[in-house]
Amino acid sequence: MASPGDSDNHIFEKLQKRLDPKIQEQKSKALYEREHAQYAKSQARLGELIDTNSTLPCTISSIQILNAKHTRKSFLERIFNPILNANQDRPYTLTEALREVQIAAEKLHRLDIFQPPISLFVDRPLNTDPTSTPTDFDIYLSVKEKSRILLKTGTDVGNAEGSAYGNLLWRNVLGGAETVNLNASLGTRTRSAYQASFETPILSNPDLRWEVGGLASSTQKAWASHEEALTGGWTKLRWIAAGGARHELGYNGLWRQITGLSSNASPTVRAEAGDSVKSSVSHSWTLDRRDNSILPSRGYYSKIMSELAGWGPMHGDVAFWKSEMETQAALPVPLPGIKGETGISLTTSLRGGLIYPLSLGTSSETQASHINDRFQLGGPADVRGFRISGLGPRDGEDAVGGDVYAAGSANLMFPIPRVSPDRPFRFQAFVNGGRLLALKKPSEKLSSNTESIQKDLGATIAELGDGLPSLAAGIGLVYAHPVARFELNFSLPLVVRKGEDARKGLQMGIGLNLL
Repeated sequence: MASPGDSDNHIFEKLQKRLDPKIQEQKSKALYEREHAQYAKSQARLGELIDTNSTLPCTISSIQILNAKHTRKSFLERIFNPILNANQDRPYTLTEALREVQIAAEKLHRLDIFQPPISLFVDRPLNTDPTSTPTDFDIYLSVKEKSRILLKTGTDVGNAEGSAYGNLLWRNVLGGAETVNLNASLGTRTRSAYQASFETPILSNPDLRWEVGGLASSTQKAWASHEEALTGGWTKLRWIAAGGARHELGYNGLWRQITGLSSNASPTVRAEAGDSVKSSVSHSWTLDRRDNSILPSRGYYSKIMSELAGWGPMHGDVAFWKSEMETQAALPVPLPGIKGETGISLTTSLRGGLIYPLSLGTSSETQASHINDRFQLGGPADVRGFRISGLGPRDGEDAVGGDVYAAGSANLMFPIPRVSPDRPFRFQAFVNGGRLLALKKPSEKLSSNTESIQKDLGATIAELGDGLPSLAAGIGLVYAHPVARFELNFSLPLVVRKGEDARKGLQMGIGLNLL
């Protein structure tokens, strides 16, 4: 007969014995399936209740935002007060009420001060409330505020530059989704850059924002044998139109210095050394219908940017109209015998821009553009197979930029063998090219005759189509990181004009919107 001690030992042995991993996995799976089934059942019941009562009259008597400790009540009231039934001319149906609350909750999400998800609860008022009616509902939104202060430091390497940076982000500064952003960086090409900005939504609208900021930077521009120092500020108004297009209207005031000239700097660069002041207004329009902005496989993207400097009362000492356009389209490529997505896509991009010289203030004399306003073209981030600013007008070894340009690219993306198409890696084969032309030599004075300037500009634009553009082709590896796109390409220049700086071999490019 077994003693009580033997029984206790047997129990302890069972407790000490490790559970078979397969059995443990089966138990965990069963628990997950049971919880999932209960959740699905409750969701189905909730959907059934909504469907059954969707047309019943419903009045929203109150809306409460829970756990929004650092957000002003008046700021939230601007979002939710309009949907209270006290401010409506007729009762909601239950479906309409929930839809309106969900739209308002989505606004909270776009303010970027609350962590997703934002939970929504519906309840009846207490029976003891004499002001309540049988159709009354109370709405509760449970939120969790994001960390108000975020400090980041790190290093960046790419596009022939290495840098170290620090960033301080302060959210919800005054309780109205305001943001203070401080940036500082030191690098091999951008010697130093300091920037501070303050942004706030207007009237609690996440799609309408105002920003003001200032900067001071010093950048080494080795392709033009000088260093450019910038000091100034800006203010911007951003909004999203009904169709989803993004607009940005801004004013920039910059004091610019071309300094630190190399001993072998060209006469063109030396002639432009010194100070200049740019006072300009700008506008950009962006429409993005791509499925992924960094590595698209379908959809299209368009952007138009315009800048007016030194005209009329804006003063400064440079005057021009500058306009750029950028488009991109992506199409998935099907393969015979393969159903669904293949991971293969064709992406085409086009870019173009021009600078139209204007007379400064009330002056009747029109001057040529400055080197720090002209376009630069070439490098791993736009026309691959050429060095940075390797295309366009040059004076000796210096790239002095141009007034008119056009560039295009066709990229065939396909998955890496034995790597899932869902992973952010692709091989690419590409061909890209472009032209960059000057309207006049930077030292020349332009005619003040508008008709003559338009004629010169038209002739320059026509010259873009005179012969083949500068071309390069190649293959490469693409990695779509959530922050930026990384490319390692082998490029082979095919068409190179006299004086242009082509590069055969490996190039590494980093950017958000590469050509």
